[in-house]
Amino acid sequence: MAFVYTTLAIIGIVVFSPVILPVLFLGALFYDIAKSELPPGIDQPLKLRFFHSLFISTMAAGKILEKLGICSDLSLLRFVSDGIPPWRDSKLLIKDLKVDEVPLRIYQPKQPPTGKRRGILYFHGGAGTFGSIRAFERVCRYIARECNSVVVSVGYRLAPEHPYPGQYFDCLNATLYFMRNLEEYHVDPTLIIIGGDSCGANFATVICQILLNKRDLPKVRAQVLIYPGLQGLDFHLPSYQQNASVPILVPKLVIYLGLRYLNKNTSFLDDILQNCYVPDSMKLKYKKWVSADNIPDKFKIRGYKPQKSTSYKPEVHEAVKELLTTTFSPLLAEDSIICQLPESYIVTCEFDVLRDDGLLYKKRLEDNGVQVSWYHSESGFHGVLGFFGYGIFSFLSGKKIMDNIVNYINSL
Repeated sequence: MAFVYTTLAIIGIVVFSPVILPVLFLGALFYDIAKSELPPGIDQPLKLRFFHSLFISTMAAGKILEKLGICSDLSLLRFVSDGIPPWRDSKLLIKDLKVDEVPLRIYQPKQPPTGKRRGILYFHGGAGTFGSIRAFERVCRYIARECNSVVVSVGYRLAPEHPYPGQYFDCLNATLYFMRNLEEYHVDPTLIIIGGDSCGANFATVICQILLNKRDLPKVRAQVLIYPGLQGLDFHLPSYQQNASVPILVPKLVIYLGLRYLNKNTSFLDDILQNCYVPDSMKLKYKKWVSADNIPDKFKIRGYKPQKSTSYKPEVHEAVKELLTTTFSPLLAEDSIICQLPESYIVTCEFDVLRDDGLLYKKRLEDNGVQVSWYHSESGFHGVLGFFGYGIFSFLSGKKIMDNIVNYINSL
């Protein structure tokens, strides 16, 4: 059915695009100029404004198609975010397979190994509702080539069609398959790395926590978390305030996609933005871990003001309480779990609402004696790796992030 909907959407786009799409894009561009903010220092602002306008017009077109009963806004977003397939890579062997109905794409260097290789599991971003193996093809190819490693890209099934928390089970099953078949791929069991970007980094975090209980499997050597989203407890952190109008990910979109991921009513969006769904007892319990007090002062200079507390609404809490579970919010895991985690590499971007999730997790890991390497992109924004490998359409900050990740992996 998803294929049928996408086909209908494409037909609709082809038929109406000469008139509708230019109008939508111009409207999105004017909306972007009026509503969004491109602060000094952000990477290639005019290019970013163009892509953000394209993103807004895609979402608007999706809403129109949804009203017409053709497809959902997420279906169109998935189609667009898949991007353009790259050329064949002469240096890599690329193999597709399925494990428990979950698609995997495995990238291996063609050159015969002189010894055991690193094995890297990669979970892509997209808020659990869009994104794909294809969308992150260039990222995974680059890592496989530059690190001379076996990379497994996991095409976990997307919500809301495949309900939460099924995405975690898909990622876990893919991980278990790989760990139990390392010999087939000439992978060193002491050099397994689990990583991802955005919600994929969330999945990587949770999988690393779950694997602590599986003593029959190799230990994970490191986790690589690229601008991770790790908590649904506080949407008033400094990065949420400072980057509230910065493309591409704004707070309302974080919550909208989060609610679609959890298959919840999006009418709760404004209450969640105000943190009305969190009981006072829970705010007090987790303040030691999730608080602006734990963010270094240099990250509060750019327009942060402490927010007044809001009144608790128990009916909203009951409707969206999954936001506060340790599966959705692995930043809330107990110290007894955090202290056992593997060495970690965390990427944060200055112009990203999720920046502080990464900073808070970095502090939690370090406080628990876990070694952390950290790269902060001073000009980067959320989702910048989605443009990686597209030549003039890429961003310099994305290339720097990828090169730093490669250097880290090669150091292990």
